[in-house]
Amino acid sequence: MSLIQFFNVTKQYPPNITALDDVSVKIDKGEFVFLVGPSGAGKTTFIRLLFREEVPNRGQIIIGGRSISRLKRKEVPLLRRNIGIVFQDFRLLPDRTVFENVAFALRVVETHPREIKPRVEKALAQVGLSNRARMFPHQLSGGEQQRAAIARAIVNNPGILVADEPTGNLDPATSGDIMKLLEEINRLGTTVIMATHAWDIVNSMRKRVIALQHGRLVRDDREGGYGYEA
Repeated sequence: MSLIQFFNVTKQYPPNITALDDVSVKIDKGEFVFLVGPSGAGKTTFIRLLFREEVPNRGQIIIGGRSISRLKRKEVPLLRRNIGIVFQDFRLLPDRTVFENVAFALRVVETHPREIKPRVEKALAQVGLSNRARMFPHQLSGGEQQRAAIARAIVNNPGILVADEPTGNLDPATSGDIMKLLEEINRLGTTVIMATHAWDIVNSMRKRVIALQHGRLVRDDREGGYGYEA
């Protein structure tokens, strides 16, 4: 069974903007998928629908066998516990240390206090930041801040990791390091969905590529390239 399924999903915004138009796609557990397309293609809407920040006007979204459109409000946090999210601008809390930023994701879902320290330490070790745990975000490089954001996203052991332009603010060498980290997380079993404009990364990695244009699915290649003018 597919882990994520979009069935004829349409999302519209007032007054008359169609962000996604009749999109159907299936993503299996353990896949690494690039979501590509020009600005305004519908990538951000696709991501917001995944973690129920938005709901479709038409169609169904199934994650783990459940229709997330029909979830009760109290069930949404449980869905989000299984989806880690990484943003282009890191979104770290500036007044908290790296350790506290990662721990925050556990406290939000009421993890038992005894579990927090070992789980944060494990996540920081996985992203190579064990020696930065007591630092504040402003003391880190851009790449280190993104690693901290990834640690926060994976500390709950989510089945799905969604990365929205995670290399957008990073130089090419640092971007390469972040991509190696995301590949390693994927190899350990997490499904990774990455929205990006980084044509060079997409072309070099030859992963599955889902391409959107004007809200419609225009291409779905198993080992694809970016396919747009850079």
